[in-house]
Amino acid sequence: MPHDASNDLLRLPTARREGCPFDPPEELTRLCEERPLARLRFPDGHLGWLATGHSVVRAVLGDSRFSSRYELLHLPYESEFSGPLGPAPVGDLTGLDAPEHTRYRRLLTGKFTVRRMRLLTERVERITADHLDAMDRQGPALDLVRAYAQPIPTLMICELLGVPYADRDFFRQQTETLMTQGIGEAELAAAMTAGQEYVHKLVLAKRAEPTDDLLSDLTGTDLSDEELAGIGNFLLGAGLDTTANMIAYGAFALLSHPDQLAALRDDPGLAESAVEELMRYLTIAQTGARTALEDIELAGQSVKAGETVVVSMEAANRDPARFPDPDRLDLRRKATGHVGFGHGIHQCLGQQLARVELQVALPALFTRFPTLRLAAAPEDIPLRTGMSIFGVQALPVTWGEE
Repeated sequence: MPHDASNDLLRLPTARREGCPFDPPEELTRLCEERPLARLRFPDGHLGWLATGHSVVRAVLGDSRFSSRYELLHLPYESEFSGPLGPAPVGDLTGLDAPEHTRYRRLLTGKFTVRRMRLLTERVERITADHLDAMDRQGPALDLVRAYAQPIPTLMICELLGVPYADRDFFRQQTETLMTQGIGEAELAAAMTAGQEYVHKLVLAKRAEPTDDLLSDLTGTDLSDEELAGIGNFLLGAGLDTTANMIAYGAFALLSHPDQLAALRDDPGLAESAVEELMRYLTIAQTGARTALEDIELAGQSVKAGETVVVSMEAANRDPARFPDPDRLDLRRKATGHVGFGHGIHQCLGQQLARVELQVALPALFTRFPTLRLAAAPEDIPLRTGMSIFGVQALPVTWGEE
């Protein structure tokens, strides 16, 4: 008889399907169809909920009665940290609700408009071309993560924040350290401290001598130096790891689906829909969490005040009720409505910049190196497990004649 989990108290499923590096855990996709809102037991003993259905996830993310404040949340993952979370650091928009969140978001939204991000396209194209040239000079084989995927968003964040050219190597070294899986706690803390201290000094420099960049623009607001530095560090964390992983993980997915790669190479106009579909199909930001501020009726269930709801973006983006044949990568799919960038007031602030970077970097890579291929078996590609952003730790590639 098939297993009936209707009476089970779930733990968050995290084990991916064997041999399927792009698919979410089978338990998540099953829940999405059978119980899109299910009871969940948290490692700290809290009894909350797991939302997997597309409509339920969007409902939670779009409802101001659910809080993002860190100090109200329960963690769905096992952690060495046992106590409750503290409040969000200054400038960290993710852990804030209105009106504090509204104040920061209003100041920043105008800096990330579609128009402004399109003006940065030329710089993305130049940085991308420079790194393709460097790959060509180095020759096969190489790690695409370090040679291409990491440096492009790193340098674009430098452009956005106005980091002087002389400091960019230091900046890149710190971000590479922060994005390394399995790094020691002391080394990680040192890199974080160095980055935070650097951004604080950068804020003071922009106060004294503004230039044409986001931090300089924000010095004309009522934000304090501490708030400006906090926002700078928040943007670093939000804009580097995510886009770098999407470039590398997206390349891995395309190399593993040669029919879709051929479609993108043959039709450059496919870039926009390709990026949306890859965001849906891969969903590197796998989960989020919200805590109910009051009793809320949701998907036929009664969520009580104080209960945390984990939202599974990866399950929502594979919901067959929203995306037919959801486990198939189809770059021509209209993936409108995916939650790869989140949803609601906390939807990714830098999503337009990420789109520009991905729409340039992925097609350019395969145009420049039409014979690009994996230099290792797909099952040997090291995945980023146990980190908040999923992806590949390294992506060995080669090109030329076999």
